[in-house]
Amino acid sequence: MAKKILYSVIESRTHPYLTPLYNSLNIDELCFKQMRKLISKIKKKQPDYIAVEFFYGFGNNYAGVNISNLDVMLYSLQRYSVTTKVIVFVAKDQRQYVDKLNDIMPLYAVFTLPLDQAELTKVL
Repeated sequence: MAKKILYSVIESRTHPYLTPLYNSLNIDELCFKQMRKLISKIKKKQPDYIAVEFFYGFGNNYAGVNISNLDVMLYSLQRYSVTTKVIVFVAKDQRQYVDKLNDIMPLYAVFTLPLDQAELTKVL
């Protein structure tokens, strides 16, 4: 069986370190520090999973059109990789905003931080 591919976008120190878990599940992880780098990569090679943190757009960074840091990436997936499963990590105080993203593209799984790795293992 071929190894699955997972892209992680690590934009903050709160993103869980999961490389050992992914390795134990025979999943190759490729890490990105910037969403634009991830979007560029999915145009060339589509992953099985994307694991990202959710940050609600409280300020002007996402004013008006976008809900969060994930909107543009989800729109890109609609075009380049519709079968990719998106796994979202979110802080408890922002959990209420995540479900709005399902209007763009259905999320595969949402985990409130701190993460229960056993729960993540079940969905992978």
